[in-house]
Amino acid sequence: MTVMAPETSTRNPGIPLDMGWVRATRINRSATQRRAATLVSRRSVKKDWQAAWLLRAITMIDLTTLAGDDTPGKVTRLCAKARQPLRQDLIEALDVESLKLKVGAVCVYHQRVKDALAALGGSGIPVAAVSTGFPAGLNPFAQRIEEIHQSVEAGADEIDIVISREHVLRGNWAALYDEVREMRRACGDAHMKTILATGELGPLWHVAQASKVCMMAGADFIKTSTGKEAVNATLEVGLTMAREIRAYQQLTGHTVGFKPAGGIRSAKDALNWLILIKEELGDDWLNNRRFRFGASGLLTDIERQLSHQVSGRYAARRHMPMA
Repeated sequence: MTVMAPETSTRNPGIPLDMGWVRATRINRSATQRRAATLVSRRSVKKDWQAAWLLRAITMIDLTTLAGDDTPGKVTRLCAKARQPLRQDLIEALDVESLKLKVGAVCVYHQRVKDALAALGGSGIPVAAVSTGFPAGLNPFAQRIEEIHQSVEAGADEIDIVISREHVLRGNWAALYDEVREMRRACGDAHMKTILATGELGPLWHVAQASKVCMMAGADFIKTSTGKEAVNATLEVGLTMAREIRAYQQLTGHTVGFKPAGGIRSAKDALNWLILIKEELGDDWLNNRRFRFGASGLLTDIERQLSHQVSGRYAARRHMPMA
């Protein structure tokens, strides 16, 4: 693959499909597993440093509700939590009022985009809509593209699309590239997060190849999972995807963000992911322009940990509802 001049744009415009780079993919699974395990075992974040990292993690959460019982009222309550993710007493005790904490985005189904926009007005918090036949991605292609158009027209700032897993499993990389490229065009100015559904792609080299193709097609973020698969975000998959992001930037000058999603529920999980990102991609990725957590319950546990930091004891979960 040819080294290109550095890109000054804040978005990844994509490049032509390079099959040589895709076919050259090699993954040592056992080495990847060892690296993922030692990343989190070698580092420990404690006390004030832990609180600082957890406060940073809050700003990277895509606070999500993707359930069949989503209602305007439920989304409004979620958005209120997005605006003030910590209880006021914790904000005061931690002396972080000046940070004006808020989450990275609120993620909803298309039908709830307008509800989220109304509830978040003036906050600066983006609204992300899942689209393209989420979570399976098996709707007719024209319908999937139309879903993107409708969410963009409704005002969504970000679109989380899902790929056709069949293209990866059959090694049809040109079809995957064309699909994601067309979805990127449909997104227009809305940032596109491309969900690989890694738990359904088979071996790690498929994950690496799919990551490359989606980045070449213009993905602004690559995302591990829908959160609906049997296996969602794992550190070894995250390590694989992060390394492909780094390689893509080194070869093209274009920057792509990363979003693990599904199964990230505890403050410890969040710290482990932040350690991985710091080690593999560096401090430039430790912000919500380049890194997000897809999560619904993570914030509750982070708040419990910060409550413990302040009081020395854990508050009951019922005292810290999500919304």
